[in-house]
Amino acid sequence: MRIAIAADHNGVPMKKELTEWLVTQGHEVDDRGAHDAEVVDYPPLCADVCAEVVGGRAERAIVIGGTGGGEAIACNKVRGIRAGLGHSVFLAEISAAHNKTNVLVLGAKVISAQDAVEITRTWLTTPFKGDRHQQRLDQIEEMEKNF
Repeated sequence: MRIAIAADHNGVPMKKELTEWLVTQGHEVDDRGAHDAEVVDYPPLCADVCAEVVGGRAERAIVIGGTGGGEAIACNKVRGIRAGLGHSVFLAEISAAHNKTNVLVLGAKVISAQDAVEITRTWLTTPFKGDRHQQRLDQIEEMEKNF
C-alpha cells in the first residue's frame, strides 16, 4: 500500500521509526516532512498528505503531531478525508471498521513509538464493516456537499 506520512517537529522521531516499520511490512511510504526539530506549522503538512490521498497518489496517510488534536481537525477540513485520532488500538480499530478512515492521526506526546506501531498495524488491517456504517458515511458525504 502507498502511504503518505507527515509529522510536525514533535513527531519527527516517531515518524522515522514508524516509516521504517511500514517499509519492513512491504508498504511504499512517501515521507512528506518535516525532517528535523525546527518548529513548523502542521496545517500545511495536513493539507499536503490529504491532497495525496484525495488525488489518488496515496491510498492512506498518517500524520503525527504533539497530541494530534489539531491535526485531526485540519485533516477533516479536506473534502473526502476521514481522519481518525489514534490514541489507542481500540480507537484505530473503530475508526477503520466503522468510519473507513483514510488518515490516521497520532500524538507523539500521547503514545510511544511502540504503541504507534501497534495502532497503525490495527488501523491498516481492520476491515470496514459497511452496512449501517456505510449509511453513516453516506450521510457525512452529503453534509460535505451542503456546507
